[in-house]
Order: sequence, then structure tokens, then C-alpha cells
Amino acid sequence: MFEQLQSKLGEIFTRLRGRGTLSVEDVDAALREVRLALLEADVHFKVARDFVARVREAAVGQEVWKSLTPGQQVVQIVYAEMTRTLGETYHPLRLNSRPPTVVLLAGLHGTGKTTTAGKLALHLRKQGRAPLLAAADIYRPAAVTQLQVLGRSADVPVFAPGAGMDPVEVARRALDRARDTAADVLIIDSAGRLHIDEALLAELTRIRDQTSPHYTLLVLDAMAGQDAVRMAEGFHQAVPIDGLILTKLDGDARGGAALSVVATLGRPIFFVGTGERLEALEPFHPDRMASRILGMGDMLTLIERAQEQVTTEQAREMERKLRRAEFTLEDFTRQLRQVRAMGPLDQLLGMIPGMGARMRGAEVDERALGRLEAMVGSMTPEERRHPQIIDGSRRRRIARGSGTSVQDVNRLLRQFDEAKKMLRQLEAQGRRRGKLPLPFPPS
Repeated sequence: MFEQLQSKLGEIFTRLRGRGTLSVEDVDAALREVRLALLEADVHFKVARDFVARVREAAVGQEVWKSLTPGQQVVQIVYAEMTRTLGETYHPLRLNSRPPTVVLLAGLHGTGKTTTAGKLALHLRKQGRAPLLAAADIYRPAAVTQLQVLGRSADVPVFAPGAGMDPVEVARRALDRARDTAADVLIIDSAGRLHIDEALLAELTRIRDQTSPHYTLLVLDAMAGQDAVRMAEGFHQAVPIDGLILTKLDGDARGGAALSVVATLGRPIFFVGTGERLEALEPFHPDRMASRILGMGDMLTLIERAQEQVTTEQAREMERKLRRAEFTLEDFTRQLRQVRAMGPLDQLLGMIPGMGARMRGAEVDERALGRLEAMVGSMTPEERRHPQIIDGSRRRRIARGSGTSVQDVNRLLRQFDEAKKMLRQLEAQGRRRGKLPLPFPPS
């Protein structure tokens, strides 16, 4: 999403860091480039102007050109202002002490609103909540069916409309159902439109009056660019918005919507959609997003994703296997699956500090991991546990069974040997320090 902006800012800051001293003119020239980079990323011109003005004011106040590391100081100031522009603090979805907490989703067609409803329901269920989905979008063909399919996938019940029931009645009866079934969150998927119109806003107002939602969240397409501000303001003027869910953050848009809408509307982003999978919804942390934009990585989110896939007991079991040198191809494949479940590889690599710039423009072949799994799946249990017995004829059989080549099998076995050597080195270092590092931080 922010690749273009990240690239431009990276070039500017690299030049600044390379200088031993900075003049006021140097800072002004760099900030002019920052402003241009923001505008090219589709950030609203008023937001870009105010952002640069605040950075310059802070830089002048700290007199960064007199510092021993002026370039680093400018980057820190830009990071602080970027965090502020994105909302400054993390806003969790706080549930009401008297359930159910009502969440009304609003938005236009094509923003991914119905899919986001399913993602949010799954996110809450994983947190131990009992959500209920309400299919109040009765106009778009198959919208109700889509939500029901998503509900089954997320293992969340869906209240669907009966014959002749209008959206307001759907929402009201869904609230009664939530109370009767002890659901602690009601997520209402309201109807979208191709554009903001009076009928849509009047319907949303009636649903609000009937259900008194604790949160009215606008689902906004991150690829909308400058139009995002206009759409958000149109909704907010008619139906007060409590916050935003930004979708399609994994797309190839320039990303200005995230910076523009928060600054213009004064409402926080609660969640961002990072992919098509039902699990691809994550809480929005302004400081972490600012870190990603500036190419500084996002290790906290990476660790959280790892903790979702690896329990403490699994990590301890892997530690025991490493201590006994029992790491097998089955363990190797299991860890590959856990990595794949954490999200697209290019996203994961971009969260590692410094990797974003190195990976820019590179193609990450997700299918390579699938081929590795296929090769291991074509092996016998004995071969997986003792790969040293895999001779030439066995390699040919494995290649035929997995639809790969003998060279691919050879490459897999080499990678596995290298992984074992690296893990043995980590084990030796851990022994010397008195503690063996776990493959993933335990949850």
C-alpha cells in the first residue's frame, strides 16, 4: 500500500542521514520533498501542508542542525508527526458492560463492508466473544447469502431478514435476538449504495434510532484516494461516525486515504483489512503504521501474528526437540505452515526493519512454500524423520509424486540441512548463555 511513499521518504532520509551537519536550508529543501511525496501518495493537500509545517516547527524548536545526528533527529520528528496524523493512539473496540454492544457498519458498495463484517465477527470470536451478525443489506443481490456464508466460515450466527422485512426491522429484530441468545456483540451490515444519497443516509439514521449503536464505523476503501475524504465527510455530516475500518490495505494504491481521513475527520481508524482471507483484519496502531511507512518495520505486529499461530506449549516442544537434535522435516514443514498462516510473505518481510527497502520491486513466490509442502507430503514417514536415507531413486519418486523436479528435491534437502545447522548454532549459543531461544516468542 505505502510502497511509493515509503520509497520516496526513504530516499530523502538516506540523504539527510549521510550529512554530518544540516543547515536550515537543508531541512527546508528536504521538507519540500516530503510534501511532494505526500501529495504524490494522494494525501489531501491541506493535510500535507499542515504536516510539513508541524515538522518544520518541531525541527526549528529542537535546532536539529546543531545536533550530532541531525538526519536521525529529523526522521524521529517526522515519525512522531506521522503517528500523530494517523491518530496518535491505539483505539480498541471497548465492549459495553451491559451486552450486547451494537456495532453499525456503514459504507458504499465495493468497499468490502460485508466481508469486513465477517472478519470483525471472527476477530471478536477469537477473543472469546459471542458475536451475532445482522444481514440488513437487502438490496444488493446475494448480500444476505454472502454474509451467511461468511458467518458459517467464522462459526458465527447470522440473523437474516424474513420476507418483506425492511432493513430497519432487520436491525431491530436482530437486537432482540442478540439479547435473547446472550450475544455480547451485534454487528449490523447495513446497505451500501453506489454513491452517498439521501435515501441511504435516512435509512442509516432510522437504524441508529432503533438500535442506538455504541459504535458507528465507516468502512472505507484505502484505494479511494482523495475521494475518501469527501465520502467520509458526507457520511459524518449526516450520520455521526465514531471511527473507521480501512480495507484493501494490501492493494497497490498510494495510501493517502489513511493519512487524509483521520486528520480531516478527527476520527480514529479501529481496524485495517490486510488481505482477502477472513483472518486478514488487524487492529490499527498509528505508531506501528508510521514505522512501516518510514521503512522502520513493525516487529510488534509480526510477533503478535506469530503468537497467534504458536502456543507456549508448541514453542516449548520445539525447544525440547532442538535440545535433543530431533528437528525433522515434519517439524520444518509445520513451521512453514505456521509462517504461511501469518499472512503473505511480502507483508511479513516488510515488517522486519530494513527489509522493506531491500524487498522493493522483488517478486515473492508464495507458491514455493506450497511446493515444499508437496515434496514433504510425497515422502514416507521414515524419510521425513531420517532424510539422510533419501537416495537418487527416492528423490526421483518424491519429485514425481509432488509434481516437481529432482533439482527441487535436492534444493529442499539442502535448505533443511542449512536450517538444522543454523538451529544447532542457536542452540549452542543458548547453552552458553544458559537459555535456549524459542523459535517464536510464546503467547
